[in-house]
Amino acid sequence: MIAVLEEERQALAALDLDGLVAASRGKLAMCERIEACEPDGLGDDHRGLLETARQLNEINRRVRNLLAANVSARLDALSGGAGTYQLARAVNY
Repeated sequence: MIAVLEEERQALAALDLDGLVAASRGKLAMCERIEACEPDGLGDDHRGLLETARQLNEINRRVRNLLAANVSARLDALSGGAGTYQLARAVNY
């Protein structure tokens, strides 16, 4: 899982869509394998690796959110809009 998360980070940095899709598929496959394991059967080493994977996933999530916010701001600047998700201002009569 850690290797897949590192690949995802590299794909995010390169804005590599194919790499992101491959990483997403890899993450889903690894989650299925991890879910098949008995929680009681995990040793301290495995729990440490899972915690590292959780932290890497959180970092990647933050990077994805920053990229999304950047794209949104750029689209707003290009379209002259104030934001896709903002409510329309009330009209005073």
